[in-house]
Amino acid sequence: MKRWTAGLATAALLTTVTPTLTAWGTSPAARLTADVNRDGLLTHADDAGKDTWTDSRGAIFLPNLDDDEHRCTVDPADLNAPGRAVDDKLAACNDSADDRINGPRDAADLAPLSIDAQRNLSDSAIGSVTVTPASKARVFANGRPVSTVTARDLRRGVRLQLEGRDIVRDPARWDGQITVTLTVADRGRTSTDAVRMRVAPLMLQNDLQPAQTVLAGQPAKGQGWWGQTPTHEPGEWQPFAKTLRQATTSTGARLKFVHGTPEGWQDMWLQDTFEPATASMPDIGGPHTLRILIRSGNVWDLPEADTPRPAGRLLYRDLRGPDVGVVQELADKASPGLDDLLNMGGNIESLPPYAGYPHGRIVYGSGERHPDPGFITMVTGQGYQPPVVIDTSWLMVGHADETTHVVRANNARGWTLAVADPRLAFQLLRDVQRRGGGGQQLFADTNSPHKPTVDEVLSTGQADNEAAARHIDDQLKVLLKATGLRADELVRLPVVFNKVPGFGLLKALTPGLVNGLSLTEHQFAAPDPHGPRLNGRDVFRQATEQALANNGVRVHWVEDFAWAHLGGGEVHCATNALRDTRGATPWWSGNAGSGTSTR
Repeated sequence: MKRWTAGLATAALLTTVTPTLTAWGTSPAARLTADVNRDGLLTHADDAGKDTWTDSRGAIFLPNLDDDEHRCTVDPADLNAPGRAVDDKLAACNDSADDRINGPRDAADLAPLSIDAQRNLSDSAIGSVTVTPASKARVFANGRPVSTVTARDLRRGVRLQLEGRDIVRDPARWDGQITVTLTVADRGRTSTDAVRMRVAPLMLQNDLQPAQTVLAGQPAKGQGWWGQTPTHEPGEWQPFAKTLRQATTSTGARLKFVHGTPEGWQDMWLQDTFEPATASMPDIGGPHTLRILIRSGNVWDLPEADTPRPAGRLLYRDLRGPDVGVVQELADKASPGLDDLLNMGGNIESLPPYAGYPHGRIVYGSGERHPDPGFITMVTGQGYQPPVVIDTSWLMVGHADETTHVVRANNARGWTLAVADPRLAFQLLRDVQRRGGGGQQLFADTNSPHKPTVDEVLSTGQADNEAAARHIDDQLKVLLKATGLRADELVRLPVVFNKVPGFGLLKALTPGLVNGLSLTEHQFAAPDPHGPRLNGRDVFRQATEQALANNGVRVHWVEDFAWAHLGGGEVHCATNALRDTRGATPWWSGNAGSGTSTR
């Protein structure tokens, strides 16, 4: 991410305020300049077309939602409070919420504007600067919000800074554009000038970008956990943490463990708590970028009141800060039934760039169960990563990350999809059976309460496994059509599925090998499958290592069986990653592609 000093930003502004000579007795000549040509400077090259905004030309500003001076605090008591009043309060505190520029780092987050000097104005001249719609941005001069400009300042020229105060939440209500208007009145005559600007959209990162920071949960003494099944509470954190640390250390990524308070909620599912994104604007030398964390849209039906997922409050405590903001779009009431599971970050994935989509695409799951409309509209309505929608409602958890994962490939586009393959899993089990290993137990070296034999799985699980395979076939029809990938380019990884008693929905019986964490495009942290063995080797491990090695990807095995798998998730669900997005094509460059979704 590019970070420029306040001095450099100021220098850029100082070069742009040029005098406009106005003869006495003539109309004032208002002239407002913004970075319309997106080079980080304010010059006459920005004049043409400044009153309109297009994908190829027009000034850009950031949603200034970070906390550069750590001004915002979280009361420990707020982490456990029922209802959403706390959540609204937490979201309301950010750098755009006060009436000052919060230090040099905050100044760099504001978009430059300038008013040209008009030397022949009278002492009675007055100017005004307005933003429409007013709630979405405001203008600063000399470090203070400004709406009126004096004759003295108009004669000298004025350096302005524009602060964005929101993101696009529903493009049908606000498309992200504003108009900044300068009006100058002098001796009964008036002149106006205007520039059209757009707030930077939230752009999801993708799994080919290297992880800079990996986040995972850590239990605290006396911790209360959410997310466990009636028969399972997360355990064996030490093996999980040790193997995850080994994987991240090998790539140079930073590993950070986060935890709640002993009195309150602890959420081990870091992937499901939020989806990382970035917002960028042009600057001298390259884009200036903020991280914006999209809080999951979960609202729970708790006895006291419908309450947003409490662990989402930890984002404000542990991650919000300089250059990192948090946004949320929460329904007033909990989603019906199991629909709320689809409001989690694990159900929001992204495809890397490919032909026609220079910024990639969002992938999310829906179907008979679906995410909250307000939440998914915010995620998919940014305008530059059109969504692909797959049916995940047949899965117990219902997440897009349960069945596919982007991995690098030796093809023209540089990537393909790793896919959970129930039929391959049964093929491997039958091979073990044919070689006399039918009595082997799956998960033999774990503390699993159920360790079925190969014979048992093959004799009782065929129908469930084939049902999962057919559902995945349907997902692949959508994904192959949307991406142009061929079936023979897919990387197939063995996963056995079975039904969850009492629900009729499917989940991964064996650890979901696609549900891992890409550390770099060449390094993949996968859940240890604890499968049966042939010649002393785990056949699921061996098949996975060979399939990914063919694409130049090395597997790092992470022990998550008791920590995550028994609770319905895997390594990907139990972690999150803040990625290095500096090599990405700026969102304002290239063809934005279709704005419609694919199903």
